[in-house]
This record gives sequence, C-alpha cells and structure tokens, in this order.
Amino acid sequence: QVQLVESGGGLVQAGGSLRLSCAASGRTFSSYAMGWFRQAPGKEREFVATISWSGSNTAYANSVKGRFTISRDNAKNTVYLQMNSLKPEDTAVYHCAARRDYTGSYYISPYEYDSWGQGTQVTVSS
Repeated sequence: QVQLVESGGGLVQAGGSLRLSCAASGRTFSSYAMGWFRQAPGKEREFVATISWSGSNTAYANSVKGRFTISRDNAKNTVYLQMNSLKPEDTAVYHCAARRDYTGSYYISPYEYDSWGQGTQVTVSS
C-alpha cells in the first residue's frame, strides 16, 4: 500500500478555482490507478474523478465533467485535481485513493481502492 497525503483545500467563492494535490509515498506510484472522492456532511462518499497509472485514461462524475481535471506526475508521485467554476454544492472533504493496477484501467467505485488519504476540506461560498 501507499501512504497518501492531500493538500490544497480551502475556502473559495463560487466561480473560483482550487488545485488539490495528493502526494504518495513509495517507489511504485506509477503502478497505481488513482481516484478522487468527496464526502459532504450527512452524505455518502461519492466518486469525483479517476486516472489510470499512465495518465492516458480518465473518467469524471457527471456533476464535475467540464469543470474538474485530474492529472498525475509519476516523477513527483503526485496526483492533482484542478477544480474550476466551483459551486457551493462542491463543498466537501476531498479524499484521494490508490489501487494497484497494471492493466491501464481506472476505477469508479470506492470499494475498488485499498489506500486512502485523510482528506482536505473544500468550502465554496455563495
């Protein structure tokens, strides 16, 4: 397993932008598919975006498609989530997750991941 640490959250006005980062420990980061999930108070954890180990395959939740972009830098052991045109409904704790993968796939269900970060709070004010 890898250890994951998120950063970059904060308070932003609606329409603003934030870039989240997730730094992973270990030398095998490029062997992992990565995902971003979020959880708002009183709600279940929901899928946001995912990226394959090479970065060539990505997928997004419909609610963020066209506004958020997931990317990764395997040399820096880091995955990013660029969030633009933020809305109050994007307010949540954002978690990154990792799953070892050699097939080039990505994963949407949280149950398919075996390593999680502690999360970073994103608050969007109206």
